[in-house]
Amino acid sequence: MEVTVNRVLDAKGLACPMPIVKTKKEMNTLEPGEVMEIQATDKGSTADLKAWASSTGHQYLGTVEEGETLKHYLRKVRSEEEKPEAKHPDVVHLDELLKKLDGNEKITVLDVREPAEYAFGHVPGAINIPLGELENRFEELNNVDNLHVICRTGSRSDFAA
Repeated sequence: MEVTVNRVLDAKGLACPMPIVKTKKEMNTLEPGEVMEIQATDKGSTADLKAWASSTGHQYLGTVEEGETLKHYLRKVRSEEEKPEAKHPDVVHLDELLKKLDGNEKITVLDVREPAEYAFGHVPGAINIPLGELENRFEELNNVDNLHVICRTGSRSDFAA
């Protein structure tokens, strides 16, 4: 498959959220209608880039796998099509979440960070499903009421929510 691209971004060896951070920065340098190829090795980058493109209005064209490398294709939308990056409307700050947990409120905390991040510190009792795996593992959250999604900065939890 031959895809004509205007820019190639090398995000190989980078873990979430860095492929998205680099893509967002590089997308700003493209003209509307131009296509960028993002080369990544992070298996979660497919779900992450699809979610980011959807939240910003850019067009996710598809992904081609070549050995260990995933080649993602995004088209920058025309400025009149672009929408501001979507943010989840219901946001709770960490101190408020911890108060709810201390008050024995029945809530479920989903931590969408990578396992290494989770291992070095997490909210006690939180379920760890990395953002890149969430689409395939979402059924693990069936019958969960009062779900709170967290990550390090709020970006991945916004995508997940």
